[in-house]
Amino acid sequence: MLRALAVDDERPALEELLYLLRSDARITSAEGATDATEALRRITRALQAGPDGEDAIDVVFLDIHMAGLTGLDVARLLTGFARPPLIVFVTAHEGFAVEAFDLKAVDYVLKPVRRERLAEAVRRVDGLAAAPGPPAGAGAGRPARPAPAVSGGEQIPVELGGVTRFVPVDDISYVEAQGDYARLHTHGGASHLVRIPLSALEERWASRGFVRIHRSHLVALSRIEELRLDAGTTTVRVGDAELAVSRRHARQLRDLLMRHARP
Repeated sequence: MLRALAVDDERPALEELLYLLRSDARITSAEGATDATEALRRITRALQAGPDGEDAIDVVFLDIHMAGLTGLDVARLLTGFARPPLIVFVTAHEGFAVEAFDLKAVDYVLKPVRRERLAEAVRRVDGLAAAPGPPAGAGAGRPARPAPAVSGGEQIPVELGGVTRFVPVDDISYVEAQGDYARLHTHGGASHLVRIPLSALEERWASRGFVRIHRSHLVALSRIEELRLDAGTTTVRVGDAELAVSRRHARQLRDLLMRHARP
């Protein structure tokens, strides 16, 4: 059974979230806070009291955009504690999903909050809270909070029909810029739109073998099946897609492919 704290500086949104949480049989108590300072005060008191204390908190449902400290600020501060409560972000903004999961959030729920979607977030939290505790000496009360990424590699959250799904970065063949968004194309032929600039993914995934070949495309080096030079034009084939390589990126790409292919 879970003890929850909901944080939102918009009173109607907070009341609606508390109503939905209190309607879930897995939530034994749900209290609210209207700003980050109040939330941190309550969380600190809960941590000092310990997991069996009267003020204990298992999970914080946290808005991102608030006056003063943001929800992301609160999550960063909580990483300084040995055994912080689990975090679920509840927000109207899609663009912070990657940063939220970097902070080890359990889930990322978009407003307006649907009962079924919130129930899925509670299910995830409940599964983590019920997991076996850490080995002796690793801290008491709560299992170490895992990142959403599985042991096989990093995953990126995508929102589809109100449900957050996790796409393994290793499954992504190339990324296409679409304004402030990026479309992820997977090896299996699926595509997902995320609100992250291509430049941000280029910097983030450089160490994972992704290279910029054009202002509109970022490609996984290992997924390039063919490099073609034709009348001064360079293209690469990635699965069924043929992508143009800009003149400024062509030489670097050829060098990288040669090094990648070398035994």
